[in-house]
Amino acid sequence: MIGETSIAVVLRTVEFSETSLIVTMLSRDFGRLSALAKGARRPKGPFEGSLDLLSVCRVVVIRKPHAGLDLLTEAKLHRRFRAAEKSLERTYAGYYVAEMLRLLTDDHDPLPELYDLTIQTLTQIDGTGNVPMALLRFDTAALKLLGNAPGLDRCTHCGSSIQPESRLSFALDAGGLVCQTCRSRQQQVISLGRETVDILRGLFGLPLDVPQADPFASRHYGPIRTLINRYLQSLLGKSPRMMPYLPNQLETEFNGRGVK
Repeated sequence: MIGETSIAVVLRTVEFSETSLIVTMLSRDFGRLSALAKGARRPKGPFEGSLDLLSVCRVVVIRKPHAGLDLLTEAKLHRRFRAAEKSLERTYAGYYVAEMLRLLTDDHDPLPELYDLTIQTLTQIDGTGNVPMALLRFDTAALKLLGNAPGLDRCTHCGSSIQPESRLSFALDAGGLVCQTCRSRQQQVISLGRETVDILRGLFGLPLDVPQADPFASRHYGPIRTLINRYLQSLLGKSPRMMPYLPNQLETEFNGRGVK
């Protein structure tokens, strides 16, 4: 079988045998892949230490979409994730991105824009970017790209217009804003200030090449981060392991404002 080439970021590695690894990657051309890397655990193996978490590699893969694991035959390191040299906060932020990509994507579902977003986000985290705002940008853009953006324009339960009131209701089960009539039918509802909702709409509407959330969103970081966290938990049916380690320096300032 002929190997296919792509650029990919390593999301996870799991020991398979004394000498091999199972590597989960997000590739630009093929989407998420889970591949067997034979000999990857050998000190002088064929992959030369290129499969560290969040490393970016040029890979050669023999794809077997209907026969279990793909086969990784080559990985040439392009860039290593070095956030651990800067701060624990940046390291955890990178781990969070890797976990969310594993949870939100499916194997063999190519989405080049998501790969580009991932590299853009990791560049911010691994460099001098604002970590909380880069992660907020990543979450909102990834949800939009994957078709999971919350409904913010009309009632997600009945489809009616949302009246411009000072407080608006976001229903987790419905996946977005609900009108006052439908609010009583919902079990998990978050109350948001109107300005917070306007900023959320702006975040989900940003062009993909924007690397960070608008600085204006920092004024409402607490309620926005809380909403995104709870929305992701509802969407996934569980709480991601890295979510408690997200940056919280802005949450301290805005905790309790705009969220009930």
